[in-house]
Amino acid sequence: MTRRYGVVGTGARSQMFVTALAGEFADAGELVAWCEPNPARMDHADGIVARLRPGAPAPARYGPADLERMVAEQRLDAVVITTPDWTHAELATRALRAGADVVLEKPFATTAEGSRAITDTVAETGRSLVLTFNYRYSPRNAALREVIASGEIGEVTGVHFEWALDTMHGADYFRRWHREKEHSAGLVVHKSSHHFDLVNWWLADVPEWVFASGALRFYGDANAAARGLGERPPRGTVDPPSTDPFALDLRADPVLKALYWDAEQHDGYQRDRDVFTPGITIEDNLSLLVGFARGAVMTYSLNAHSPWEGYRVTVNGTAGRAELDVVERAAVLPGPDGRLVLDASSVVDAGADDDARRRGERLTVQRHWEKARVVPITTAGEGGHGGGDALLLRDVFRGATDDPLGRQAGYRDGLAAVAVGLAANASMRTGERVAVADLGLAPLAGGTHVGAR
Repeated sequence: MTRRYGVVGTGARSQMFVTALAGEFADAGELVAWCEPNPARMDHADGIVARLRPGAPAPARYGPADLERMVAEQRLDAVVITTPDWTHAELATRALRAGADVVLEKPFATTAEGSRAITDTVAETGRSLVLTFNYRYSPRNAALREVIASGEIGEVTGVHFEWALDTMHGADYFRRWHREKEHSAGLVVHKSSHHFDLVNWWLADVPEWVFASGALRFYGDANAAARGLGERPPRGTVDPPSTDPFALDLRADPVLKALYWDAEQHDGYQRDRDVFTPGITIEDNLSLLVGFARGAVMTYSLNAHSPWEGYRVTVNGTAGRAELDVVERAAVLPGPDGRLVLDASSVVDAGADDDARRRGERLTVQRHWEKARVVPITTAGEGGHGGGDALLLRDVFRGATDDPLGRQAGYRDGLAAVAVGLAANASMRTGERVAVADLGLAPLAGGTHVGAR
């Protein structure tokens, strides 16, 4: 039976879901409504639907205040929420109470209060809430999960997880609303929720305590002044166009132009703020210690101004060690016009062939008293994250299959992931180790790694 869907928030994050519902998964889900305050962004979403479903009626339009009316009038079975982070708790709880299931972009919420509101509402309504943790579906991450679950390296004693965001992708968080901690809760919640979910899922465990340190060391006006960068334009879309590698000209990309430059007249939102202007309240360097219920301890770091992008994971066990090394982009190199391509998922890696660092991935396992072996990583097909996005969309819109890896994530998984970031923020405020239980969240056990809904 085809389910009726509405999409709440039609910015850049929604496009994967809009394209899926209007295209490959149109037989499983009928896209019938938008809920969005900005008409220009709905115009862009209408264009995607018209291109993929010529002649089909455009989805009905509603504003955020009319979410409940949208669910009722359009007889929605589910809504996909891809709005800014600080709105997740309110919109998810309203949609659930209105009678719709929810597909929610990470993070689960930005506060403990918001997290409790969602979990209470799921329990109250009995409706489904699915988190879109697409990193679980990436073949390289699934391969590591299989190694750990097989017992080949024994019981896990510790994890080291290093994530490097480069000066293209990492810088972009400091142009947008994400730069304001009151809206994103910082990268430790917005970005790192993906990473913490991976570790929870890899270990089939839940976090118990967090100690964290973080600071704004590279971006922001104070750091720019300390490095002698001088006065800068407050935004990247200027005339004549800038060749500054940190400047983003929204007019240079047709999608960004449609979604933000052309839409700015309606809401005043500037998507291209300079990364060295005042008002940045999030950290660009983070370090955490995280303790898990079964005794493993993770060391985690995130850097948002690296010259390359990727991650390294080391998992130590009682019988050996697994190492996953991923280079998503070996270097950030300006094009002939001095500009950078913004798309952080781009496979374009200019200069990598003759560079010491090359794009790619490698999973190595070595047991005690044995030689190391490389574990083959098989891509899942076309699409983002080695075909992982396609697998995620299949589970979201066609229903989870009998997956031994338990990749579909439910509300407890979202709660367990965001709990690490919320505890980290509390630790950075107090300078103390924070027990996850002290956040007052619902019990985390029972959902992690099994896709509980």
